[in-house]
Amino acid sequence: MVRKYTFLLIVLSVALNIGFAGVWAAQTVAGHWSVREGQRQKSDDGAIWCPLYRRLNVTEEQWRQLEPRLTEFQHASRSIYEEMQRRRAELIDLVAAIRMDREAIAVKQEEIRAGQRRMQELVVGQLLAEKEVLTVEQQEKLFDMIRRHSGCMGPARMRGDLRESSQTPVMP
Repeated sequence: MVRKYTFLLIVLSVALNIGFAGVWAAQTVAGHWSVREGQRQKSDDGAIWCPLYRRLNVTEEQWRQLEPRLTEFQHASRSIYEEMQRRRAELIDLVAAIRMDREAIAVKQEEIRAGQRRMQELVVGQLLAEKEVLTVEQQEKLFDMIRRHSGCMGPARMRGDLRESSQTPVMP
């Protein structure tokens, strides 16, 4: 009996951790590539509506190259996020069921991991596309902002061993 509850608690803990990690990742992505209330913020004068790119001081030419890809990325990431949220809810329902089906739980966990991999591939693809358009200085600033937001500063960065160009704080 104790083993059954222990297993249930472990599965529930893993499910919740996966859920929290996914929500954190989605919010981090949304924070970098946000649009207000799900609407494109394309202005009539062609101004840069994305706060991230404004912060990177992209040129109008860079923006013309980046905006279509950004819009495509936003739609794709929103779709993956919504699918993962549905699958997480299904996983919780499976774990909460009176008669647990461990095989169904394992299948659902794999579906969630597959969604996380798709999201990661999408984000990496977006970053690689941005890297082709951004200058070296803009790339350094972008990746420093991502490191700061994701908690991936690393020991060298925490000691202050930053390159000259990235010592300027970019996030409040």
